[in-house]
Amino acid sequence: MHLVCIDCAARHPAEMRYSCERCGGILEVAEPARLARPLPGAGMWSADAALGVADPAAVATLGEGQTPLHRAPRLAAAVGASGPLWIKDETVNPSGSFKDRAVAAAVARARELGMAGIVCASSGNAGASAAAYAARAGLPAVIVVPTVTPAEKLTQIAAYGARLVRVDGHYSNAYRVGLELAARHGLANVTTTYLNPYGVDALKTVGHEIFDQLGGLVPDWVLVPTGAGPLVKGVVQGLRERTGGRSARLVAVQAEGCAPIVRAFRSGRREVEAWGTPTTFASGISDPLVGYERDGTHTLDLVIASRGLAVAVPDPAIRDAMALLARQEGVLAEPTGASSVAALAMLLADGRIARDATVVCLVTGHGFKDFKVWRDMPPAAEDRRLAAIPLPAAAGG
Repeated sequence: MHLVCIDCAARHPAEMRYSCERCGGILEVAEPARLARPLPGAGMWSADAALGVADPAAVATLGEGQTPLHRAPRLAAAVGASGPLWIKDETVNPSGSFKDRAVAAAVARARELGMAGIVCASSGNAGASAAAYAARAGLPAVIVVPTVTPAEKLTQIAAYGARLVRVDGHYSNAYRVGLELAARHGLANVTTTYLNPYGVDALKTVGHEIFDQLGGLVPDWVLVPTGAGPLVKGVVQGLRERTGGRSARLVAVQAEGCAPIVRAFRSGRREVEAWGTPTTFASGISDPLVGYERDGTHTLDLVIASRGLAVAVPDPAIRDAMALLARQEGVLAEPTGASSVAALAMLLADGRIARDATVVCLVTGHGFKDFKVWRDMPPAAEDRRLAAIPLPAAAGG
């Protein structure tokens, strides 16, 4: 196993490295190690994927991965799709988001390398995941978050016993502080941009599972909520590994209030520039990419290579998609998680995705991550079928 730069192809030892020493480029895992023995029943670790860890004792699993793929006919009808629509439900991961896949692998590799603890910059979900897996592994954890992080995510991080550091401003400020803490204290940085190559590599399991769960079918489109974009890479890499090179067409979904990748895509540029101050309630994709614009450029390259799209959706459309997911299919999502459904409705309406296409929407985070949004949600209309059912009067009149 070794690390290789995606820009200049320089090889590096499989240590805890975060960028290419030669050109500063993104590193990825090449010829990843496999566990010396399988871990039956341990989610993504029980499959045949090589995840960059050889020692089973280093894996502190909570059962991450192997999440369900739900057929969603009622949602399909609501958004105007006539073809098969599937929901890849990452909300059922142990801490409630897809981040558990990346963090579990990054923490396992840190343990294997004998590192003293971890640090993670996060808008909330990755921090909750890092705190959970650090607790499981018996490692100290420092989580750096923007002060605007939803209270529910802060509560979850604190519950696992991690040290919480709040910084003013947007996520990129937290990212910078995380880098400084990792360098100063020798902590493994498990931040879930493209920074940690072992964590990014584990996201290929999403692509593997989609292919396997569809019985060997490659969907026409996969829609992915996107900040820096390593989940886009995970879907592409996983599908290509299963098929020998084929992939679905990818849609990188961002919020209109923070859409650096979409802005570059719309303008025809191949390099992503940092965003200004984010203005969206979808905290999980509120990443302006300040100082690590290469991440966005790599994601854009992957989208273009798949003949895909990068689209931005407004917050009201995301709110509507949250309601549709919950009321039509029983999946409770936070704003970021529902952004893929909001994008699908828009792309079906304007014809950029054919109504009979086979589509997978990734729903990346659970609704309990941001209950304030749900408390402010308009109530659902009463189901007319209840009118025929005699209901008892409420207790106490």
